[in-house]
Amino acid sequence: MELYHGLGEVEVDAIGTVVTLGNFDGVHRGHQTVLTTVAGLARQEGLRSIAMTFDPHPRTVHRPEEPTVMITSTRQRADLIAATGIDGLLIQPYDLDFAAQSAEEFVRRYFVEALRAKIVVVGDDVRFGKDNEGTIETLCRLGEKFGFRTETIDEVGRGGRYSSSRVREQLTAGDVAEAADQLGRYHALHGTVVHGDARGRDLGFPTANLSENPDGLVPADGVYAGWATFSGEDQSYPAAISVGTNPTFQGQVRRVEAYVLDKEFGEFDVYDREMTLEFVSRIRGQVAFTGLDDLIVQMHEDIADVREVLHT
Repeated sequence: MELYHGLGEVEVDAIGTVVTLGNFDGVHRGHQTVLTTVAGLARQEGLRSIAMTFDPHPRTVHRPEEPTVMITSTRQRADLIAATGIDGLLIQPYDLDFAAQSAEEFVRRYFVEALRAKIVVVGDDVRFGKDNEGTIETLCRLGEKFGFRTETIDEVGRGGRYSSSRVREQLTAGDVAEAADQLGRYHALHGTVVHGDARGRDLGFPTANLSENPDGLVPADGVYAGWATFSGEDQSYPAAISVGTNPTFQGQVRRVEAYVLDKEFGEFDVYDREMTLEFVSRIRGQVAFTGLDDLIVQMHEDIADVREVLHT
């Protein structure tokens, strides 16, 4: 998949394109339906498929006092979109100047002149242009004017439409299993393994600590069953994943760490390697224990629960 950061990197395509646009945060099942439809339509029509998205999220620009916490990083989002078969992704920097364009100016400049759109595929609730003045009716009218066809995709979802906002709420509440149902995959964090306090090793449960500010939305504090994958390996390992501040030790910094089941620290040195953690199910919330003995007993129970969830 070709990746374009702004109009300056877009190569004019003589054969024309099928275009869709959206924030695509999380690239949930609804997004996947739209993107695979666009990719399939482009192949059928002999055109290229292009998705257009924004960075940062428009709501963060318009409401800086309430920044949107993203489910996926820009890199994760690009990888997930590429997996749907899309030929090119335009990541448009979003600021107030961009937002000030009229609906027609936006369509002419981006869809017509830059992307050579022959077909534009959107949901029927699409809004674009200054003050969100552009609607599906606007887009159809501009398509007639500029020579592209507009197609809509019905709402997609089970028990309500798939929604990035809903996924954010589920992850923030620790409900990673429900989020996975919306996403069509396990929610994942990605970062580098860094040195921690070595408390887990001393307790008999050595952990791989994820670097601060990993790619992906960090779920609510607690213990989770999940899978850990490390750079240079195709294998995923069953893991008990802890998110929180380690209140038993009066911790202040929120951390994400994973205990890989049945691996001894000496035989499994993963420092400075890239690690991806996939969250399957929440085992329990964060708890402050009165002593190490109680903590160790609970950790054994957690690992037994993780084994049951992951069937290991």
